[in-house]
Amino acid sequence: MMNVAIIAGSNKQASTSTKLCRYIEKLLIERECGVTLFDLHKRPVPLFAPDNRNPPDDNLAALKATMLRADAIVLSTPDYHGSISGVLKNAIDHLGFDHFDGKVVLAVCSTGGAVGISPLQQIQVMVRAVHGINCPEWISIGGENRQFDADGDPVVVQVKERTTRAVNYFLKMAHSLRKS
Repeated sequence: MMNVAIIAGSNKQASTSTKLCRYIEKLLIERECGVTLFDLHKRPVPLFAPDNRNPPDDNLAALKATMLRADAIVLSTPDYHGSISGVLKNAIDHLGFDHFDGKVVLAVCSTGGAVGISPLQQIQVMVRAVHGINCPEWISIGGENRQFDADGDPVVVQVKERTTRAVNYFLKMAHSLRKS
């Protein structure tokens, strides 16, 4: 079974990037993946400090364990001034090669504008730096496309289709590159 870690990198309770993570989680479970969604709003990690790389913190220990178990990773962020969220950057700063090396990573973004390209590119730069493998597909929802129904599904059909296509490609890639 493919184990996928989803890191929801928003610090907002009603975050649309986290809602999109929950929809991706549903798609992955339908495809018989083991999924751990780590919501940084509900489980914040301490501020990264290079002089204290392993502070005693239950959320941080759980994040690191989740990432070590993962065969593939989804990193999700809201678009804050053309960049990723501070909580996602902070979480990634706590992680390293052993959490990402050789694992396929899907970048996901929600933005108030049309498309959040800059945050997606920044995620991909960080993933390369820790030897992760960027999925060439990515998902960005913006403006009116950020609506979800009571079941947590995107309201806009094209968002569903795009998300399904990206998740399918991500899984195909992850299965082909999975470490044995």
